[in-house]
Amino acid sequence: MRAVVHDRYGPPDVQRVEQVERPVPNDDEVLIRVRATAVSRTDCHLRRADPFLWRLFAGLRRPRIRVLGSEFAGDVEAVGAGVNRFKAGDRVFGTSARFGTHAEFICLRKSARLARMPNGMSYEEGAATCDGVLKALASLQAVGVQKGQRIVVYGASGAIGTASVQLAKHLGAHVTAVCNTKNVALVRSLGADEVVDYTREDFTRSGETYEVIHDAVGKHSFRRCRRSLKPGGVYLASDVGFLWHVPLLILATRYVGKRRVRMPLGRTTQADVDFIKELIESGEYRAVVDRSYPLEDVIEATRYVETEQKVGNVVLTLG
Repeated sequence: MRAVVHDRYGPPDVQRVEQVERPVPNDDEVLIRVRATAVSRTDCHLRRADPFLWRLFAGLRRPRIRVLGSEFAGDVEAVGAGVNRFKAGDRVFGTSARFGTHAEFICLRKSARLARMPNGMSYEEGAATCDGVLKALASLQAVGVQKGQRIVVYGASGAIGTASVQLAKHLGAHVTAVCNTKNVALVRSLGADEVVDYTREDFTRSGETYEVIHDAVGKHSFRRCRRSLKPGGVYLASDVGFLWHVPLLILATRYVGKRRVRMPLGRTTQADVDFIKELIESGEYRAVVDRSYPLEDVIEATRYVETEQKVGNVVLTLG
């Protein structure tokens, strides 16, 4: 089968498409033919080993994980004898904790974060769903966002940001979304109550205060935001490039002038993917796809992700 592999750390060019061995499902596994997969910022951090601490997870001298990719959509090709939740032919979407979705086939355990695709959803939309929304869901659940609260989503046009806006609205919060000029209309269409164009104004200087400030892109700081938090309010740091934010872990759940810093690294489950599926079917959530590339153009796709200008998600398609 075809897969995108890399054998050393470095720029996008270290990736190549080659033939690798096709996996065979165990009794408790599902074999999935991948039709689309996403290129995320996490993939880029892992491929570059940037910051260096990534090597503690991925291999000190060379990558142990040759095939990247976590999010996907595709078709169930075969199931193990112990699997009864899925059957061959099911259209599915989800995420792999072990990476490996930048390939034509992948095996996942029956308990993996995997669900049948909603009717009418394209493979590209399915592949673009889980990365941002599961991280956003874990974040908002960790701080207990509730109806009537005021929340800022900084970086509201990215994968996590577009998800955070929609989930916060589902939870009943009043959402102020912060993005650049070209994405104002998109973010407003996702349900934001107010949209702030950061190229024209700084939300921290408006005098407004909030229960939660979610930095969905890891480009803000608690120091800059603390005066915009209500007493007891929470600055929610992003786990994008989470090793870069390790110092914040020291402050996690700790009060700083009656205002808290949190960086949730919560575990998500199959039930969370089912929940997102229900939101999609009810019209309360939609994935945002910026660009789609064939698998062979993975280098170009990765370069675009690394400009940090993507809106929502970037997708690779596999035939």
